[in-house]
Amino acid sequence: MSRPPTTVRAYGVARRDDLVLLVRSSSPLIDPPLWWLPGGGLAFAESPVEALVREFEEETGLAAHDPVLLDVLSDVRRRPNGDRVHAVRIIYRVRAGEGELRHEVDGTTDRAEWFPLAELGGLNLADFARRALHSLASK
Repeated sequence: MSRPPTTVRAYGVARRDDLVLLVRSSSPLIDPPLWWLPGGGLAFAESPVEALVREFEEETGLAAHDPVLLDVLSDVRRRPNGDRVHAVRIIYRVRAGEGELRHEVDGTTDRAEWFPLAELGGLNLADFARRALHSLASK
């Protein structure tokens, strides 16, 4: 019997004043849509910071500058097909580069948006993102 897979992912918490940058899942199976931090899985032989920078730009159009390790989170979830997966999530605090915010096309996300921190309670926010933002607030 094979073991459920483990994935390693890197995400960035980018803030501007009282705003935080989030991306929305492109999955039509999730209703209401799920929001999380920009980032994603490491490619083979890629460092966590390299993955963070690549995924952040792919999903938002912005560069992730000055990454500082914020937290490492771990969770087990079910994929839409029912398979379990263990995710190790490396969370960095980043400064989002200037430029035009844009949405990812044909990816796991379909929208990038700055949200006021006070409005996060009303969002369908991924548990890991909520935990990461709580970590940021406590540091």
